[in-house]
Amino acid sequence: MKLRIFMLIVIGIVAFSIAAGAIWLLTLPLPGNHPPLPGLDSHEYETAMATLAPPKRQRPLIAVIGINEATETTDYLLPYGILKRAGIADVMALSMEDAPIRLYPALTVRADATAEQFDRRYPTGADYVIVPAMSRDDDPAVIAWLRHQKAKGAIIIGICAGAKVVAEAGLLDGRRATTHWYYLNSLLEKHPDIDYVANRRWVVDNGVVTTTGITASMPTMLMLIEAIAGREIAQHVGQDLGVTQWSAAHDSQSFRFTRPFAFTVIENTLAFWRKEQLALPLHTGIDEVSLALVADAWSRTYRSRVTTFTPDHDTIVTRNGMQIIADRAATTSDNGTAVPVVDMAHPAAALTGTLNAIGRRYGLPTASVVAMQLEYPWPAAMPDHNADRN
Repeated sequence: MKLRIFMLIVIGIVAFSIAAGAIWLLTLPLPGNHPPLPGLDSHEYETAMATLAPPKRQRPLIAVIGINEATETTDYLLPYGILKRAGIADVMALSMEDAPIRLYPALTVRADATAEQFDRRYPTGADYVIVPAMSRDDDPAVIAWLRHQKAKGAIIIGICAGAKVVAEAGLLDGRRATTHWYYLNSLLEKHPDIDYVANRRWVVDNGVVTTTGITASMPTMLMLIEAIAGREIAQHVGQDLGVTQWSAAHDSQSFRFTRPFAFTVIENTLAFWRKEQLALPLHTGIDEVSLALVADAWSRTYRSRVTTFTPDHDTIVTRNGMQIIADRAATTSDNGTAVPVVDMAHPAAALTGTLNAIGRRYGLPTASVVAMQLEYPWPAAMPDHNADRN
């Protein structure tokens, strides 16, 4: 009798949870189409360019900071790779400790120096500091370092949810700003003095830059390159990336927690028997921007995770000098399920090709979930996107 009562209670709790979850899902909005608002007018754009001119050096010094426990993959690697390929600044990847940085959701890297080593070498500080999203927004060492860099005259650039780290340092108080759509409400609740600006991929205010989601780092870096070296060089780098424009225009309303998004995430999470581990080969000279986009996207499907390999489980050096540490030793004959091959020569094409491949493998809803997480305006115009779906 006691067992029966216990089972009835358990069934009741489960039924209530399912009903509550269903009601919650039904309260979520359906996706809609919203025309993007215009970008900055010419005066605003010129003001932004003037504000972002190198504050100290003719050839500026740019630091990309990360914490060793977990720093977002593309937030860290895209700014580094894009700025290095431009050749218009000295760019250094930094860590807080003298150890590898575990990027999330994929890849492990070794920085050029620690923040402490950087400070000893450059006591006057950086011209620009790139702040990616991190697993901790309030790391005391990072917060103190950012404040010191700002006090020395550095322009601070918070990529994606890196805005939360910048806010914790007190550098967004009273400033106009933006961030990744998923973290917007929590950011504004914790820091009500922030003046949120919608429909902008990047926002510049008094020496601090913030951006929307992960893929906004590409247009933001091109905007920074233009501010440092002029539009012609920015266009040349954009062509290499496969990006033709980097205006601030953005449709913020298209990126939010919707019913199809939630349904797909729940479905993929619960279907644990369909989870895959995908293998991604590393080689010397690989484009770190394309690598980051491919590894990041495949690790956000809720169906797969990416591990990297080399024949000797060693460290490789990318096209622009980043050290990537392989997850394991393997050869092409025993690497398991391989990440589908895409055009890695142009990062924008690599991302589009990866989203298309995700759609073919797992279905269009999953590819759309990935694009939503990346806050990437992907048109989802894929032929036969349900083909080869597992």
